Amino acid sequence: MLRDRLGSEEDRFFATVFLGSGLLFLATLFVAATIVGALLLMAPSTELTGTGAAPTFHFARAVAYILVNIYAIKMAGVFMISTSTVVIYTGIAPRWMAGIGFALAALVLLGSLYLNWSIMVLPVWVLLISVHILINNLRRKDSTPHQP
Repeated sequence: MLRDRLGSEEDRFFATVFLGSGLLFLATLFVAATIVGALLLMAPSTELTGTGAAPTFHFARAVAYILVNIYAIKMAGVFMISTSTVVIYTGIAPRWMAGIGFALAALVLLGSLYLNWSIMVLPVWVLLISVHILINNLRRKDSTPHQP
């Protein structure tokens, strides 16, 4: 939807960063989900020692946590920065939305390790942009003259 609105104004560099960061975000989420799924399947059969679960279980849990809270969130921040830059250059959304995108991207890039809820920043920001685009599309549809 965003790329349809850009049209000929789309910059190749930002398009590459936009697409690449989005794909890396999804890939890291899928890998983390795979690890968590494997942990859930493995947990009932894991031999418990006196100190808790097996070291492999702890390792896999740490890997999934790091994948989501460090790498996926960083890619979400890069995605938000590239999208906000495109918004400013093309004017497809208000500048204040781009400003919010930059601020939230800085928040997740610098503070994602300390803020457990930072995983929700990208979906909320995408929802904000999507609602704006949807409202704009509906306004355009209403303002076009109806043909008999």
